[in-house]
Amino acid sequence: MSTEQKILLVDDEQDILEFLSYNLKKEGYSVFIANNGKEAIAVAKRVTPDLIILDVMMPDMDGIETCRGLREIPELKNVMIAFLTARNEDYSQIAGFDVGADDYINKPIKPRVLVSRIKALLRRGTSAESNKIEKIDTGGIKIDRERYVIEKNGVEINLPKKEFELLALLTSKPGKVFTREVILDLVWGGDVVVGDRTIDVHIRKLREKIGEDFIKTIKGIGYKFEF
Repeated sequence: MSTEQKILLVDDEQDILEFLSYNLKKEGYSVFIANNGKEAIAVAKRVTPDLIILDVMMPDMDGIETCRGLREIPELKNVMIAFLTARNEDYSQIAGFDVGADDYINKPIKPRVLVSRIKALLRRGTSAESNKIEKIDTGGIKIDRERYVIEKNGVEINLPKKEFELLALLTSKPGKVFTREVILDLVWGGDVVVGDRTIDVHIRKLREKIGEDFIKTIKGIGYKFEF
């Protein structure tokens, strides 16, 4: 398969970079490499990749900090970012999603599984980009999807990517109850393994920022947005 999609690999371990690069180049992807967070940000600004695969545990500037830096760059706000990690702790995944990660890939991973996950991620990125509504104005809350900014009563509030996407989903159909399964699929993607706690944490943080009254909990089912 031939494709012009660009993937940036970020890891301080050369053998990991070689393994990933070899298998992705075989699939026809254009592969770029960075050995640390600072270099990753520089390369990403230069090539604007479609997907960034980012190691969590790196010296000096770890993956969480690097992801946060990448999301602060306007032209990289919608780039898909997947963390590559051997760590499975909930706090690590929640921290990653808070700074804008789209997925987690646990290593070691078999080449065929790796390629499948990456294809799914790139499909998600393409779908999200083509289907998104740029601006929503509802009940005193304005949502600007192009800038990843919400405005409440004239005051701008910047949100981490997943919080923003969750709020944008709920406000896309005020009054509609979104089940946890639907939220996980549309915000985190069906391939991402996250628990109910992840959704609850993001809902709690949204309520802290926009107010307690907008997002209603439907016990045992999910959430809805009301104004």
